[in-house]
Amino acid sequence: MPFLAGFLQALAVLLNLLIILYVWIIIVRAILSWITPYPYHPLVRLIYRLTEPVLRPIRRRLPIIYGGVDLSPLIVLLALFILRSLLVNSLFRLARSLG
Repeated sequence: MPFLAGFLQALAVLLNLLIILYVWIIIVRAILSWITPYPYHPLVRLIYRLTEPVLRPIRRRLPIIYGGVDLSPLIVLLALFILRSLLVNSLFRLARSLG
């Protein structure tokens, strides 16, 4: 079972890296909403394209609170941290038990 343990550990590392990367993309998106950058810049468009499919459904269900504050990035960040805690740690534990 060492192959399966190594595979699960590699999967956990990759998943952890992807979640951390997406967390940073969400943070950059939130900062961009404060400074209103040039909307046709390729990097800005990429960040919007990566985050909008996740943020839009949450934004539809959450009301915008006083002052136009959008809480959807916070909800997504919370969900990503929970997912990272549950899934990645479980995969690491499973890999250790198999190896």
